Amino acid sequence: MIETETENTSAEHPGDSIDITVIDDPVVLTDKHQTGGSIKAAAIEQGVPIEADFGLSEVLPNGKQKPIADDKKLVVKEGDAFWAIPGDDNS
Repeated sequence: MIETETENTSAEHPGDSIDITVIDDPVVLTDKHQTGGSIKAAAIEQGVPIEADFGLSEVLPNGKQKPIADDKKLVVKEGDAFWAIPGDDNS
């Protein structure tokens, strides 16, 4: 009997991951339940050039942006887009 490994297969099964973008860079999430902080953390871990103190916004279908607080809970879906800017860019 041959056993096949079942670990680390989420990347092989598109239904198990959600592809989003953060400042036009692809980010893969493994759970649709996120917070603003967890989205930034995943983006940073995957090489997006942002920092944890950046402000995160969701890019809406009409092109406008909706700020997302670090502790804001949201459900992401395939293709969602986010933008991040330095936290002190309030001028």
